[in-house]
Amino acid sequence: MGSIKLVALDMDGTLLNDRQEVSKENAKWIRKALDAGIIVSFATGRGYDSALPYAEQLGLETPMITVNGGEIWTRPQVLHQRTLMSVSVVERLHEVALRYPECWYWAYTTMGVYNKENWSKIAGDLSAQHWLKFGYYTEDKPMLEAILKETSSWGGLEITNSSSSNLEMNPEGVSKASALRELCSVLGIEMSEVAAMGDSLNDIAMIREAGLGVAMGNAQDEVKAAADVVGVSNEEDAVAYLIQNHILKG
Repeated sequence: MGSIKLVALDMDGTLLNDRQEVSKENAKWIRKALDAGIIVSFATGRGYDSALPYAEQLGLETPMITVNGGEIWTRPQVLHQRTLMSVSVVERLHEVALRYPECWYWAYTTMGVYNKENWSKIAGDLSAQHWLKFGYYTEDKPMLEAILKETSSWGGLEITNSSSSNLEMNPEGVSKASALRELCSVLGIEMSEVAAMGDSLNDIAMIREAGLGVAMGNAQDEVKAAADVVGVSNEEDAVAYLIQNHILKG
């Protein structure tokens, strides 16, 4: 498919195997794509600090989308755009978390990650931080559904997940898809020239909007339904499969 100019890759459950590694095959085919002039970009829910080591490992000097589109980097170390979450919304999301003691929660700021274990470090002055994303994790499905029902009723939030046991909140309108559109605008690329690959609800919008939307073999069912192609799993060198069979084929 010679019309693809940019490949946008989710990381967890997609590029990375279950041991949080980039396989040798995935790394080899990413290099082949780069050598062919294709831009390979992370589009991840991870924060910048946890995505960067993988970019360095792969030798990527290409754009990155982090925290579900909350940050767009034109290359590592070069920030193009950042969308913050208001302190009042973070306070409200945290109050919900406190009503469910069994639920684990976390939030990304521009300086790091705070979670249930270390929240006390910043609890006295949330306004001292610049907030990007808030998340909840529980394997208790009724609890997760109750949190989703309440928070979605407020409006003003983009609510997705990166696994079937969590919820992730960004400001409304912030998504991997919105970040990809902005990135394409900067690069002079059409969304029809993008291949996007992922496994969770935070990937659906970009998979739908990309010229080639690819769901992982291990993806949630809704993601598979939204995709043009369903590939192999993250334990089967899925990125290598995508590049070999759909990007550089022929």
